[in-house]
Amino acid sequence: MSSQPNSARPRRSVGPQRVAVTRATSAVGSVLVKELATAGDRVIGLDEKVGPAGDVEYRLTSIMSPSVVSAISDVDALVHIAYDSDLESSLNESSSSRRDRLIREVQTLTTAAAAAGVSHLVVITSAMVYGAKEDNPVPLDEASPQLAEDAEGIVADLVEVERVLDLARQVHPGLQVTSVRPAALVGEGLDTMISRHFEAPRLLTLKGRAPAWQFCHVEDLATAVSVVIRDDIPGVLGVGSVGTLSQAEVEEIASMRPVEMSASAATGAAERLHRLGVIPLPATDLAYVSFPWAVAPTTLNQHGWYPAYDNATALSILLETVRGHHAVMSRRVERRDAAIGAAGAASAAVAVAATAALMRRRRKRA
Repeated sequence: MSSQPNSARPRRSVGPQRVAVTRATSAVGSVLVKELATAGDRVIGLDEKVGPAGDVEYRLTSIMSPSVVSAISDVDALVHIAYDSDLESSLNESSSSRRDRLIREVQTLTTAAAAAGVSHLVVITSAMVYGAKEDNPVPLDEASPQLAEDAEGIVADLVEVERVLDLARQVHPGLQVTSVRPAALVGEGLDTMISRHFEAPRLLTLKGRAPAWQFCHVEDLATAVSVVIRDDIPGVLGVGSVGTLSQAEVEEIASMRPVEMSASAATGAAERLHRLGVIPLPATDLAYVSFPWAVAPTTLNQHGWYPAYDNATALSILLETVRGHHAVMSRRVERRDAAIGAAGAASAAVAVAATAALMRRRRKRA
């Protein structure tokens, strides 16, 4: 952990509140409800199953049903985990069904929160909605516009969720709405596009591109949300470890050999394999491992919040959690399949092209 001077959990400036949390038994939700309860809130877990016994009251409900209004009728704040870092589950749905579900969830919850008299709605999405661009400043300002150009995939889904939140701010002026956008999430049980990048046998690098890696430990996300509720912070907030890591620093910490390709070759391979259904995510997602999308948690810093985990520590934790898993372009594979790709590829999208490029270079040297 880092030695930030103010990394200790901030003390509550107001009395305990009743806070409801959706997906309370998920990998992110379980950490979040624990932190809120520890900070002094009375926590209600909204889920379709009951979590472990503790200082959480579980209410079984569907967050897409209008009846959810009765489950939140006595709460002060509602926290909705729109991006719950469960890629395996997300990919089991068709892209159209997943987007429809995510939009219906946030539409139902905003309407229900306003009807129930909830004062504050906090929605966790991702800093990926800013888009990963070559000319992005490092770090991005929280007020930066959403520039993600994804037409499909999980990032595009979250952009649509954010648009619903923008509309909710206009339609329900009595409901305070806060968007919390964490950097690449790290923690036990989390399964994301970024974590699967590090499950590959080699790290993909694209010629001429320089990513700026930033991570957010799920415990830091939880303390950040606690501060948002404590201080009733509105608007859009970034959450992440201080600073960034270069590609060279990431490779050194990970002790992984890189494989380099041209951007056009990698993107072309990814597009073809996505059309064939070999890989689950669109080629545009390659941007998030090749361009910067780091955020500055300026507003949270102003309220006394600082992360407990630095980027190097968070990356080390991520590497430990993915040990034993093998993925190629976000598609989980068996060990024997990963070994085939290890000859020259970091992902299924570039496996064939990268291997061919390596073989061509070897023939030239020979």
